[in-house]
Amino acid sequence: MSSEGIEEKIGLETSGEKEEIIQKNGEGSNAKPVELVEHKHVEVADDIPPELEALLHTDPSYGLTNAEAQKRLEDFGRNELAEVKSNPILKFLSYFTGAIAYLIELSCVFAAIVQHWLDFGIILALLFVNAFIGFIEEARAESALDALKQTLALKAKVWRDGHFVEVDTAELVPGDIIGLRLGDIIPADARLLGISVTGGETEGALSIDQSALTGESLPVEKKKGDTVYSSSIVKQGQMLAVVTKTGSNTFIGRAANLISITVEQGHFQKIVNAIGNFLILITVVLVSIIFIYQMVYFRNDPVKGNVFEVLGHVLVLTIAAIPVGLPTVLSVTMAVGAKQLAAKKVIVKRLTAVEEMASVSVLCSDKTGTLTLNELTFDEPYLCPGYTKADILLYSYLSAEPGANDPIEFAVRTAAENELDILKNRPNSHEVPGYKVTAFIPFNPATKMTNATVANLNNNEVFKVAKGAPQVIIRLVGGDDDAVRAVNSLAVRGLRALGVARTFPDDPETYKLVGMISLLDPPRPDSAETIRLCNHYGVEVKMITGDQLIIAKEVAHRLGMNRVILDANHLVDPNKSEEEVTQHCERADGFAQVIPEHKYRVVELLQKRGLLVGMTGDGVNDAPALKKANVGIAVHGCTDAARSAADIVLLAPGLFTIVDGIMTSRAIFQRMRSYALYRITSTVHFLMFFFCITLIENWQMSAILLILIALLNDAATLVIAVDNAKISPRPDKWRLGQLIFLSLILGTLLTGVSFAHFYIARYVFNIGIDDQRLETIMYLHISSAPHFVIFSTRLSGYFWENLPSPIFFIAVLGTQVFAMFISIYGVLTAPIGWAWGVSIIVVSLLFFFVLDFVKVAVFKYWSFELTAKLWPTPKRKNKLRDRKLDRIYQERVTQSIAKVRNVVLITKVILAFQHSQKSKKRTIQ
Repeated sequence: MSSEGIEEKIGLETSGEKEEIIQKNGEGSNAKPVELVEHKHVEVADDIPPELEALLHTDPSYGLTNAEAQKRLEDFGRNELAEVKSNPILKFLSYFTGAIAYLIELSCVFAAIVQHWLDFGIILALLFVNAFIGFIEEARAESALDALKQTLALKAKVWRDGHFVEVDTAELVPGDIIGLRLGDIIPADARLLGISVTGGETEGALSIDQSALTGESLPVEKKKGDTVYSSSIVKQGQMLAVVTKTGSNTFIGRAANLISITVEQGHFQKIVNAIGNFLILITVVLVSIIFIYQMVYFRNDPVKGNVFEVLGHVLVLTIAAIPVGLPTVLSVTMAVGAKQLAAKKVIVKRLTAVEEMASVSVLCSDKTGTLTLNELTFDEPYLCPGYTKADILLYSYLSAEPGANDPIEFAVRTAAENELDILKNRPNSHEVPGYKVTAFIPFNPATKMTNATVANLNNNEVFKVAKGAPQVIIRLVGGDDDAVRAVNSLAVRGLRALGVARTFPDDPETYKLVGMISLLDPPRPDSAETIRLCNHYGVEVKMITGDQLIIAKEVAHRLGMNRVILDANHLVDPNKSEEEVTQHCERADGFAQVIPEHKYRVVELLQKRGLLVGMTGDGVNDAPALKKANVGIAVHGCTDAARSAADIVLLAPGLFTIVDGIMTSRAIFQRMRSYALYRITSTVHFLMFFFCITLIENWQMSAILLILIALLNDAATLVIAVDNAKISPRPDKWRLGQLIFLSLILGTLLTGVSFAHFYIARYVFNIGIDDQRLETIMYLHISSAPHFVIFSTRLSGYFWENLPSPIFFIAVLGTQVFAMFISIYGVLTAPIGWAWGVSIIVVSLLFFFVLDFVKVAVFKYWSFELTAKLWPTPKRKNKLRDRKLDRIYQERVTQSIAKVRNVVLITKVILAFQHSQKSKKRTIQ
């Protein structure tokens, strides 16, 4: 990355702070009079095709005729979201798909053909157990589209044939004239006409709460010509509007469409299928060779050469080799993890999300209602000399409209009631002890302020208090440069400012400025700590919000995040390639002013980079991204749409439970990887030994012993779900190449020790090849030696660094003690006595130590760099180069940001000192 690129990133982060410094100082290279800086609200424009625009010029006093409305209803369809119901039977049958499942089902068919009914029953039972675990754990009560549909209004007031009538919202069409009033849920996307519901022109505006759609924390003012979106809520005002879009073409409808097209195979299923494909490949190849060999070798023997006889033997070998228990063990492990998370008020809706959360390296988070409280609250005010925070709270409360359904007035009253002693424990909540409001003028869009006349009951003095827009209050007091700078400073940081002024009894018409209230949707109390812990565990947090850019930067700063927040235009810039846009997504700390399509695109681009992405959110606008992400997390208090689209739902307020989820999922991942490594190693060893021994010695083990090995060992490993696990400090990855390579090494070494047992028994102890004791010796060895390896595969370090849980240890050791007694006393096979039984178990345990050291060595020296050197494919070379460049870039950026921050901090200290000196001089004067 060039130095210009680094400077661009630094500039993005610090531009707001530099602007704040210049405005506070009021000086620059070209000094200008201090003026209020008004930040324009940025909103995504809604394009209307020309053919649709031609249908929107309806007479506002008459509306559409019923005939025209019916025709348009046929052309555009009903104003509702299309329902897509999933068939529960087909959903259940989907658990019987996948590479391993197909091989198990094929084995089940062969078992029936050769009439091995015990094998048939066991295989069928395992298939159904796995399917039921997945189906029951993931059963959902509602779909995401159902929830989106419920957010729409049910009835709407509309002009039809010259009458203002009420119709079902589903019957609205483009061109309809609808009435919008306080409290209405907007039934369709519409354009405001600037005409009141009574028919007269109006210069006023509507206050619209669209936080659930766009993520904006503050209500938005909409004037004539502006677009209002379906499912947003009218907070103030009333006006007529013409419907522009309905159904799936609306803002919320496009979100629903994104949800319906997001149907992808999960990351975990891909991993299981990859493991399954490898095991199936080696199983089918080796078993087929054995089948052909035996058919040729016994071609002259009518009994042993019978195709069903050979097929029966090969079938037993296949059943013992393939990991029939792999899906079941992994499902049980995840189900146990899901129950552990449920105890922490984290509900897992999709079982495989438990495993995928362990690998999440990027967590994209909505801001409003997720990182913040979605409640406008009182922040630190700007105070004129001689006034305190208590003063401005009291005067704000006196000039607040009682019971007003306005978030700003509610925030002011709540702050005053929580912080002022005189407002606590008062007998009458409508009165202020010591004061009486004798006259009140409510907020008026024309004057943009409220005004109260107040009598001080202690000295009978009367004064007035005004509260309103900063520019109005500053004009009311005759101007104040320091106040202008303060407002500009607050505006740069995204804080909403309100001015407060009062008169004095000796001059009742002259207002003096008290100060400026600042309001902000604050971060949740635990958000900053959650982000810090996520970063500590290697999960990068990115803020993605529909709110304004300056507000997003201020919240990021308060949360301890970097302030490299970009606007959504970077995601759809036609002058940038997809690679450049993807780099923006990787390197930015977040995006602002986004719509649902943008959030979806960020997640999609990061996933294309090979990253596993988590997404948190609470609103309708988050639903498509929640569905698209590898792990979608709906937070406490979320909408039904977000809850239904998510994989995980948080029932407790705040985000701290996400950290619990990460730690629990990583513990579960370690258990699953441990089992997978053990199972692949066992399969490789089993197939290599029996393939070689069949071709070399034409020796076979009885079917009952082969099945016993498979059943006992898989049954014991089920308790791995409650084993101790060492939590990784970084996001976990399967690293299938490493897993399979290590399995091949361990399997080969186990095969070597198996041949040692076989030939030592034959030639040292003179046990003949037809002696059933040889079969028993090999049974006990093949049962115990690979099984003890699971103590080693539990972690990447030495086995003693994190000892197994007592239950797991007893289960694994217990099965081998059971196998030892079977062998010693000759149950189902020939007895071999205590000497052989104990010796084999001891050798298996000692060899497990050897394999543990081999495993540690492989993990120590295996790396992506080594892989790229040994197998230098073009893709690996490019990836290795990109990693090195990115590491250098990150180091340079970190150093540059630190330097710029130090300069900004020093400048702020100097400016604060200068401001303090000016305030002292004014106080003296």
